[in-house]
Amino acid sequence: MLGVLSIGSTKAHADNVTLYTPYSGLSVSPGENLTYNVDVMNGSGTVQHVTFNVEKLPKDWDYSIRAGGLAIDQLSIRPNAEEEITVEVNVPLKVKKGEYTFELLAKGNDGATSTLPFLVNISEEGTFKTEFNVEQPNMQGHTDSSFSYSATLKNQTADSQHYALSAEFPEGWNVEFKVDGSSVTSITIEPNESKDITIDVTPAENVKADTYVIPVVASTGSTSSDVELEAVITGKYDMELTTPDGKLSSDVTAGRTKSVQLVVENTGSAELKDIKLKATAPPEWEVNFDKDTIQTLGAGEQANVKATIEAPNDAIAGDYVTTFSAESSEVSSDANFRVSVKTSTMWGLISVGIILAVVGGLYVIFKKYGRR
Repeated sequence: MLGVLSIGSTKAHADNVTLYTPYSGLSVSPGENLTYNVDVMNGSGTVQHVTFNVEKLPKDWDYSIRAGGLAIDQLSIRPNAEEEITVEVNVPLKVKKGEYTFELLAKGNDGATSTLPFLVNISEEGTFKTEFNVEQPNMQGHTDSSFSYSATLKNQTADSQHYALSAEFPEGWNVEFKVDGSSVTSITIEPNESKDITIDVTPAENVKADTYVIPVVASTGSTSSDVELEAVITGKYDMELTTPDGKLSSDVTAGRTKSVQLVVENTGSAELKDIKLKATAPPEWEVNFDKDTIQTLGAGEQANVKATIEAPNDAIAGDYVTTFSAESSEVSSDANFRVSVKTSTMWGLISVGIILAVVGGLYVIFKKYGRR
């Protein structure tokens, strides 16, 4: 829209100064700022000293006029030249939806004035409230996990607000609010401004697998807003493989078998499924289980498994280690079982027999040839 500023009382003077902006009609939301870049053109042969004012501005609206980054009261323009001014208008939050008009008033050297009209369309009703949003309100983790939520608190009222921050959480849990890395319990926000808040949630040490809802409130004496955080605890996966008495050693005779009772315990807080039993034994040793898979094992439950270890016939006396393993898709546990090998009784008898045979043979030879 083109506006003409009249300086002087004659028609010739009316064309000396011209105001122009291409965007004289704008649409905005409550609380936003309007910025108009206005060209001021001097078509005369003399310097023009022009002052400006904004009139008919709606109640509670505010404005400023700047040039070259500075607030100005008067603009001097060379002959046949132009300058640019910036008109900034602040639209309050407390405003009704509809069309509003105001005028930019320019006053020349001789007192003559002219105006440039503006039209503003407020696209929606002012909210006058607090807005509290969480980027990702639902999070999931194990019992030993901590949760960090990113929230934004916006003051959409017309006044500065001091918000108290609070949360309701289960016993043993902890909730901490942080702004710019510092822990806070309250925060002050100016009108139409917002602050980013980090909400750190730490579950209780022995929390059970479940879904927990944590209401969070930001409140003042005149306004408040709340959000709900959701923490889904899937439980902690943990497992222990041992024996009924905790002893992880035994002995076996070469060529014989030894039965070992094993206990698989779910020491976590989440159910375990498809637990596979395996063994890593010395070469030529064999290990078998009465069952090599445990279908399900609830939190705190135990399952008994019998392992049979067979030592080879030629095993040399000494200590050997067999490693038992229990594995699920989430967790595993190992137990190193030491086996001491004893020489077979049969081989001992054979050795005694050989010794006796040798002694007997020597006796016969001595008896027969000894007196010659």
